[in-house]
Order: sequence, then C-alpha cells, then structure tokens
Amino acid sequence: MKGVKVVGFGHYCPENIISNKDLENIVDTTDEWITKRTGIKERRISSGEGTVELAYKAAVAALKNSNCGSDDIDLIIVATTSPDKIMPSTACSIQGLLGCNKAVAFDISAACSGFVYSLIVASSLIKGTDKKRALVIGAEVLSRIVDWTDRGTCILFGDGAGAAVIELSNEEEGIVSTCFSSDGGLGEKSLVAGQLELNTPFAKEKISEKRYIEMKGAEVFKFAVSVLPDVVNELLKKADERIENIKYIVPHQANLRIINEAARRLDIDKDKFYINVDKYGNTSAASIPIALSELFEKGLIKRGDKIIIAAFGGGLTWAGALIKF
Repeated sequence: MKGVKVVGFGHYCPENIISNKDLENIVDTTDEWITKRTGIKERRISSGEGTVELAYKAAVAALKNSNCGSDDIDLIIVATTSPDKIMPSTACSIQGLLGCNKAVAFDISAACSGFVYSLIVASSLIKGTDKKRALVIGAEVLSRIVDWTDRGTCILFGDGAGAAVIELSNEEEGIVSTCFSSDGGLGEKSLVAGQLELNTPFAKEKISEKRYIEMKGAEVFKFAVSVLPDVVNELLKKADERIENIKYIVPHQANLRIINEAARRLDIDKDKFYINVDKYGNTSAASIPIALSELFEKGLIKRGDKIIIAAFGGGLTWAGALIKF
C-alpha cells in the first residue's frame, strides 16, 4: 500500500531578536501585558533577509537532515502569505537556487494553515502521480505586512521558515490521517492583509492598497479555540486512534491562550502540546515546520512515535495531519 513518510526537517530564523521590552520603545505596550495576553516574549525579525532567503536556508537544512541532494527532489511547494514578489513564485525561486532542475514548483496561500495544506497536497501528488519526493516549505517575512504603529498586531508576529522532505513509502510509518477546510465568508470579516491597489484608466471604482494585517482579535480567538480541538478529534477519528497514544500535538503557534483553552476543551494536559510561541511569536505558515524541526533537533521524537499537527488561520482556514515516525 502506497504511503508517504516524512524523511527530515530543517528551519531557519533571522538572528535579529526583538523582545517585548524593545516593543515598549515603539508602541504603547508593556512586556507584562504582551506576555499575559499572548505568551510571547520575543520574536525574530528580518533585518534584510527576504522570504526566498529564509526559505532557501530552511530547505538546505532539511535536505541535509534528510540525506537528499537537489536531484532527488521532484516537487517543491512553498506556503507563504508574504512573498518577495508576485512572480516568480517563491517555490520557483527556491528551485533555481537549489538546482532542483526536474522539480515542479509552486506556492500555496492558506495563511497560517499553509504548511499543512502544502503537506497534504504534496502527499496526494506523491501518491497519485510520478512524483516520489517533495520539499515542503513554510516561510514568512510578516514584518513587511505588519503595521508597526498598531500595538494590537505588531506584538504578535515574527519571521522565519521551516521545511520538510517527504517521500513515497511502503512502510507503516508516515502520514496516517489528514483534514483541511476553509470558510471564506468568515475570513473577509476577521483577518485580512495585502489588498492590492486597482487604479487603472478603466476602473469605474478605484480600490486603495491596504498592505497591513488587519485582525479582529476576539473573533479570531473564538474561531481558533473551537476549530483546534475539532481538528485533533477529526484526525483521531479518521485514524481510529486514541489521544493517549499521541506523543505531541504541534499546534500553529499563534497565542498561548488559544493553546491553553484547546487543551482544556480536549481535557488533556497542556504539556502534550509542543510550544515555542514564546520565542518566535506567530510566524504563520512557518510556525509548524519550525516547531517540528526543533522537536527533532532536540531528540524529542523517536521511531514509532505519533504526533498531530494542527493549524488554523486567515481565510479562514484550518488543517491537520496525524503522523507516525
């Protein structure tokens, strides 16, 4: 039976660390307020590296950790909402930099759920086409679409990239169950960013550019604490698995309060969740692959362990996967 397994991970984050204390000098906020409301203590912010550069460095690390060369990759998918350019795609730029000459390359835009969406799409293509090995990347330079005068949003986000190599497998390990969905009606009302200008000689009504992230925090929180447990339960049901057998749940790292509430609703100890939002803030599509890469870097996952990854974000979107290593 054809399956897809994860071979290795890699991640890269900018060296520039911005603490809550640093933000006190920019907007009307305090370290105590940010920590209490979000669990975030610091975040990495690019001092000049673009999304392609972050993604490339994460990809190089993932290939090294997977013992793969550029010629071994048949497919590259990059999840991002903060590309350097509209075209070429970030994935095509990565293909060129890595020299993956035979790979198909494209981007997916699903906000904070983007990496999991990409993993599911890559897995389906591996099982259903002649593509045998994929490089899946989540990369963001969110600092370019953050309004640094808005204390409600600028405290939340960070920059970074994470990557995974997945391949066709006949073994028992691999991606066991998946789910993904979206609700565009809610998305337009609660979380938007990057509206492009329409100002042509033919436009009957001009549309102004709205570059920065605009978020209704209370609505997003309500959505997240509802959908995160739902994703976990759906994955368990599809896999006929019990939550007691899951080593870690790796959620999208948006806000510690969301994770704590999800743990309460699932009636499990929050220690089952792998958390690094305190160090990186919300890195959108990069948050889950960064966390996965850290888990392996620290030796916290061994053969036979099962984990769940669960994401939610703008769109609105949500997605998850249960993976056996």
